[in-house]
Amino acid sequence: MDLLPHDLNSLRSFPSALRDLLSGIPADVLDWRPASWDGIPSEMLTIRQQICHMRDIEADGYTQRFQRLLTEDDPLLESIDGYALVESRQYDRTEIASALDAFETAREKTMQLLDRIDGDRLKRRGTFEGYGPVTVRGLIHFLCSHDQQHLAGIQWLLGMKAAD
Repeated sequence: MDLLPHDLNSLRSFPSALRDLLSGIPADVLDWRPASWDGIPSEMLTIRQQICHMRDIEADGYTQRFQRLLTEDDPLLESIDGYALVESRQYDRTEIASALDAFETAREKTMQLLDRIDGDRLKRRGTFEGYGPVTVRGLIHFLCSHDQQHLAGIQWLLGMKAAD
């Protein structure tokens, strides 16, 4: 099974869709926290924190994971503690525009790797900590899911704020 163009198109267009969504959000909503996080479909992060998280998980997570899967034999792809990064990388003090720019740059690097993959390389295997065995194709699906998870988290926060 070859990679479906939809997967690559989804990954490629996501930063633009995210930027479009964020363009209509007032600055004071970026750091808003609900009284309860029950039901959030992503990590319990504010909108600003979600963007910083996606930036860091893209650059330090997925881009590196794809590179390792494509160049190493059966690598262990470490999980990243996203909550630990909130404080250590000062998410709450990060300018949202710079975080979005950095996310887009990291995604471009990921896409440069993925655009060169052929059918046989999609089958390269490793182990993704917390998930188990993974192929390049599977990791592409996990990244698509990660994008959608955080988009849903931002939409959830907007829905909760609208009722506030």
